[in-house]
Amino acid sequence: MSRQVYLDYAATTFTAPEVVSAMAPYFTESFGNPSSIYSFSERNRKAIEAARQKVADVLGASKEEIYFTSGGTESDNWALKGVAWRNRSKGNHVITTKIEHHAVLHTAQFLQENGFDVTFLGVDAEGRISLDDLKKAVTDKTVLVSVMFANNEIGTMQPVAEIGAFCREKGISFHTDAVQAVAHVPIDVKAMNIDLLSLSAHKFYGPKGVGALYIRKGVRIDTFMHGGGQERGRRATTENVPGIVGLGAAIEMTAGRMETASARIGRLRDMLVEGVMKSIPHAKLNGAPSGERLPNNANFSFIGIEGETLILDLDGAGIYGSTGSACSSGSLDPSHVLMAIGLSHEQAHGSLRLTLGEETTEEDIRYVLSTLPGIVKHRREMSPLWEDYLKSREGGR
Repeated sequence: MSRQVYLDYAATTFTAPEVVSAMAPYFTESFGNPSSIYSFSERNRKAIEAARQKVADVLGASKEEIYFTSGGTESDNWALKGVAWRNRSKGNHVITTKIEHHAVLHTAQFLQENGFDVTFLGVDAEGRISLDDLKKAVTDKTVLVSVMFANNEIGTMQPVAEIGAFCREKGISFHTDAVQAVAHVPIDVKAMNIDLLSLSAHKFYGPKGVGALYIRKGVRIDTFMHGGGQERGRRATTENVPGIVGLGAAIEMTAGRMETASARIGRLRDMLVEGVMKSIPHAKLNGAPSGERLPNNANFSFIGIEGETLILDLDGAGIYGSTGSACSSGSLDPSHVLMAIGLSHEQAHGSLRLTLGEETTEEDIRYVLSTLPGIVKHRREMSPLWEDYLKSREGGR
């Protein structure tokens, strides 16, 4: 294999060398438990607080509003369960959307199974929720609205500031899963009236296994993990000091070059989209136009082929993409996101997500554009689904 092109940055990024260097001393030299009171652990306590400040600075939050977790999934679970349980005396209604990551979707279903009433808002053909639908769904029992900042499969960004303003006016807690968005697009939790926000380090060149939950001061939320007094008594367990240091270094580094990097990556993404749509007949771009989607995201459907087969063929050519969320890649079911935007089963099964990152080059995109059309053409020539599709189009004339 002569060339390898990684285009699955939405699944995970590499850990940047600068981040690894920042983490290294906390594995070996400075390994003390930060909860210990002796001076040997003082450096670790300071490192955690320095990382907390870096996260707060990027989000426009206060340091005391940042809590470290094991990643986006834990942050989402804490936000939904913690707010729902804490406020159940006020009401038992939660609102979310049909296109959330499973970390939110399955947590909402868990709440549903435990006595909560959950409304799952639909989206339009490009993946946006309707503010009017949200306003109509609110009842006097609504205690939480959870809408993702940007979708992990199709990249569509939601009108978060408008949602936040509405929820604040109504006195309803507003959580957003911003795992795909943090350090890639500007976020200001105060200006956007966000009450809770989830993030994960490995989506912005930090290590896996560490994330954070922003909780606005004053939000009523239950403790999620019980035990010791870490994280001011709200999230027990010995702190992952190297991971937390890595998260802080990564968010500072990535946010610092966000404007330049996002502009470059967005241009390459647009080049990819334009090339695919021109060179592959009956290709469909899923999601919103470029100004309303994450700059690194492209998601296509190719009618007549299976996405899994396409991924394997691309793998053989040294191109690494996905059919959707890495967390559901083992499932044979069509993507719930693509079904929610109105795709047929056949279109949803023939999907391909390509997500760009800091090491993606123009040469990489040219290589994809010289390889992908041939693979799609070859698979379609072997596919009875493609034959049926062409016949149906002829019959419709």
